[in-house]
Amino acid sequence: MKQSIFLTLFLLLTSLAAAQTPARPAAMPTPAAPQLGARNYILMDFNSNRVLVERDSDVRSDIASMTKLMTSYVVFKELESGNAALEDIVPVSETAWRTGGSRMFIEPGMEVTLEEMLLGVIIQSGNDACVALAEYLAGTEAAFAEVMNFYASELGMENTHFTNATGWPDENHYSTARDVALLSQAIIRDFPQYYPWFSQKEFTFNSIRQHNRNNLLWRDPAVDGLKTGHTEAAGYCLASSAKDEGMRLISVVMGSASEQSRASESQSLLSYGFRFFETVQLYRAGDRLDTAPVWKGESDDVELGIADDLFVTIPRGRYDDLEAGVHLPDTLTAPIAEGQELGRVSITLDEAIVADLPLVALAEVPEAGFFGRTWDSLMLWGGGLFDDE
Repeated sequence: MKQSIFLTLFLLLTSLAAAQTPARPAAMPTPAAPQLGARNYILMDFNSNRVLVERDSDVRSDIASMTKLMTSYVVFKELESGNAALEDIVPVSETAWRTGGSRMFIEPGMEVTLEEMLLGVIIQSGNDACVALAEYLAGTEAAFAEVMNFYASELGMENTHFTNATGWPDENHYSTARDVALLSQAIIRDFPQYYPWFSQKEFTFNSIRQHNRNNLLWRDPAVDGLKTGHTEAAGYCLASSAKDEGMRLISVVMGSASEQSRASESQSLLSYGFRFFETVQLYRAGDRLDTAPVWKGESDDVELGIADDLFVTIPRGRYDDLEAGVHLPDTLTAPIAEGQELGRVSITLDEAIVADLPLVALAEVPEAGFFGRTWDSLMLWGGGLFDDE
């Protein structure tokens, strides 16, 4: 049997939560989400992972040039590992040069740096640059696609499979709105040093200036990425992200009817999220949230906290209605390792759970010596301290 300690004031245990939460307006009803003409879409909060709007977000589909998000992610990982550098000269093969579709206009014999190739992929959506990078980093585009699939699995993209680096149509090349949102989140989270490239509006290479196809970069100053896509099978697609007053949202629209509609539909999702929801950070990783007694240990108690920062996304004006519960076993016994899961902490709103995560030990509690263990064993055997009355 476990005891549940329900603490309505738990949200005020840290000064952080109070300091970051100014007085808020009275709560308003949250209207229904916009209904879009796009085939599949999703709106997700970057920090809390809460999905605010979705339609057929797990249906597999052609994602066209949004594929280049994973192409870029793989290159970023190679840079991170030291296997490549931005200054590297990337050879341009005949195959890369002859690749069809959108191009950055590289040619065999050119001295093109890896950084220039990346900008050609991200801003100009260059298929030729994708192939050149794939061949440089993996030998062949097919081998590079295997690396793409490895990272897709690592990121939890359960309904994704890549066969190429460009997004060229293939029956075995597909993803979903949810998976593209997860990939977008990973790029923003893992590579903040490279993410600003996704907001760059134009890039000139080989005396040819091309504009970023993400029209939202011109329409909304809060938007700072990510990538468009279009094929006949995929329709018009757009993965976008925007940040407003510390809240970041990610939207993915797939199968839209036109270049204009994919931008307008993405804007509708982002506007809805920012207007009617807010994301607040309740606790930081490592903050002490509670203390619990420990038996048979060198210390009589253990400090409890969480391993990761906790954000929640809620309807605007509802912060004061949040409640938190700590759930611990009746008895905690040493030894306890630092980071060991000892219980759960749940955050609820109107009795619905908005967050539930492990409560972990913030420091180890070694086992006590023989006499300490013996004394605590006698106390536990007596049982008097644990009567509910």
